[in-house]
Amino acid sequence: MRKWLSWYAVTVLVVAYAGAKDLRPPAVPLVACDPYFSIWSMADRLTDDTTRHWTGTPHPLGGLVRIDGKVFRIIGSEPPQLPAMEQRSLQVLPTRTIYDFEAGGVGIRLTFMTPALAHDLDLLALPVTYITWTVQSKDGQPHSVSLYFDASAQITVNTPDQEVVASRYQLGKLRVLRVGSQEQPILKKSGDNLRIDWGFLYVVTPPAPDVQEVIGNRRISMSAFAEDRPMADSDDLSTPRSAGQYGSPVLAYRIDLGKIDSTPVSRYLVLAYDDLFSIEYLYRRLRPYWRRNGATARELLEDSLRDYDSLNTQCAKFDEELMADMRRVGGEEYAALGALAYRQALAAQKLAANYDGAPLYFEKENFSGANVSTVDVIYPAAPILLLFNTQLLRASLVPVLEFSNSGRWPFPYAPHDIGTYPLANGQRYWGGDIHSRIPQAELDRITVNQMPVEESANMLIMFAALSKAEHNAEFAAKYWPLLAKWAEYLKAKGLDPENQLCTDDFTGHLAHNANLALKAIEGLGSYALLCDLTGRKDEAARYRKTAEGYARLWAKMADDGDHFRLAFDKPDTWSQKYNLVWDRLLGLNLFPEEITRKEMAYYKQRQKRFGVPLDNRADYTKLDWMLWTATMAASAAEFHSLIAPVYDWLNQTPTRVPLTDWYWTTDGKQAGFQARSVVGGIFVKMLTDGPTWKKWVSRGK
Repeated sequence: MRKWLSWYAVTVLVVAYAGAKDLRPPAVPLVACDPYFSIWSMADRLTDDTTRHWTGTPHPLGGLVRIDGKVFRIIGSEPPQLPAMEQRSLQVLPTRTIYDFEAGGVGIRLTFMTPALAHDLDLLALPVTYITWTVQSKDGQPHSVSLYFDASAQITVNTPDQEVVASRYQLGKLRVLRVGSQEQPILKKSGDNLRIDWGFLYVVTPPAPDVQEVIGNRRISMSAFAEDRPMADSDDLSTPRSAGQYGSPVLAYRIDLGKIDSTPVSRYLVLAYDDLFSIEYLYRRLRPYWRRNGATARELLEDSLRDYDSLNTQCAKFDEELMADMRRVGGEEYAALGALAYRQALAAQKLAANYDGAPLYFEKENFSGANVSTVDVIYPAAPILLLFNTQLLRASLVPVLEFSNSGRWPFPYAPHDIGTYPLANGQRYWGGDIHSRIPQAELDRITVNQMPVEESANMLIMFAALSKAEHNAEFAAKYWPLLAKWAEYLKAKGLDPENQLCTDDFTGHLAHNANLALKAIEGLGSYALLCDLTGRKDEAARYRKTAEGYARLWAKMADDGDHFRLAFDKPDTWSQKYNLVWDRLLGLNLFPEEITRKEMAYYKQRQKRFGVPLDNRADYTKLDWMLWTATMAASAAEFHSLIAPVYDWLNQTPTRVPLTDWYWTTDGKQAGFQARSVVGGIFVKMLTDGPTWKKWVSRGK
């Protein structure tokens, strides 16, 4: 019992420390492991709605509690005839979501913990979330308490009409329940609005005499608990059936706690998803990283139970320390925003093992095309990777680099992406792989829809940031011919970009894009830095001189009086120059400080209810770029003035989805995108504090 009390005390301390301001998240992360194993509550209270995959499709988890004979809902909205336990509070921390409930003289703390500790790849790769109930009397009287939990088979299919099969395993003393699709179409589908339909969902608890588990119908299992009848004596395994929802097959658990007094009593279970194979990369199927040395599902489950106490301690310490650092660097509202973004940013990516066991990290463009390893999605997400583990940024770049070297990419600039998730076999939206035998007319058409300046500059900036964080350029030296080619392209095309797309492609093509040109100049400065770090002193001097000259020309070409233009040829226009943040972070100092100060002063004039619009063409903004712009503030007060409207948006947006990064600054509604890894860009502010950056990055394994 002492270990539970110790953990409970630590949790109370962390929650008290974290909760200076209430936050009503647009959606709450519950299970946050990867793009497929990702379950959210998209309501104010956990009992207001069914739990859902990030796409909005129901992925039901169910929870009931009986207190002195009266039954309440605690997870999900089924069955609707049962009253909901009163939700007293909600805290979203980087690795944990903590709800507090109270009814009938009993308090329950319900914690969803995903050990996504980015500094340790072995932990980050675990497809595991723990659910813990901590129960105690709140009125000084003893109470009889029982818990019910179920996980629906719908979590294992793309659509509820797909048939599923379930099974039970006895692993030593462990009784494990498992469910998955009958067909098991491994890596057969690719695209955006999809859920996994291969692999298996596992649920397991520590063995105990007061635990009953069964595979059965959700309606029947819930009714049995509600009526205080034992759940079915045997599993319902007769035939495959469709996943459904309320009447669907579930993995169900009943835990009888007996009499509870004011001493907290805790129980937990493990949700785990074994996808068997995660990614198809250049026509090779890759195992999830946790399986790289031959680990099995049995070992995954046994290790997860063995490590629960240790992971509880590690996650509590991580959350407490990171929240304290975010408060110190950016204030209370910034800390709350970072906590909400942390698991989402990592869960929109998948850590897989290459043929040699090396880590490869694949992001998915959630609701923005489903492309995999998109360079202009890796770029805004780079700050979270640079802060916590540079291995993850290298593992994100390698697939792009190897694709670029594979002969499938004949262009002098960096590619936009390498496929459609989870098939990273080459760009598919042109009807096939791009290769040198494609007719020139087709190559020209493909070029029109790429982002040549954008992606080439992104790659060079990220390489420079990686080298700065790691204090060496060994990784850059390995891919030098590519970097040199992309730098030469920027030198020829970057100062005054042609009519092409940038990362804000939803705004369409734009010629003479000032923010894009600024990025190209930062890319050239980054290449000069890399040249210097690799001993290419003459080349470094030449590219530095070019970047400095371009910066001076840019200031004249973009000048529009009290601000700088959206496009060089468009007077009376403006845009956020968020790419300028790297001038300070990398110490390039290509642009005079007065340029930044002039821009920042102008943004304050353009600020709307929920933030600064992206540019003059529309009132929508981008969450990631909004934080990058705010990071260029000259003072804490200026930074706060820019992010306070963003914090208000979190609390007031009517669109209940995992963080969107594209929303309207007037009414707070989602313009598009959700659950993307780009929210990792929120951590860019942490990179401005050198000691903090050094402290966190030094922990990466």
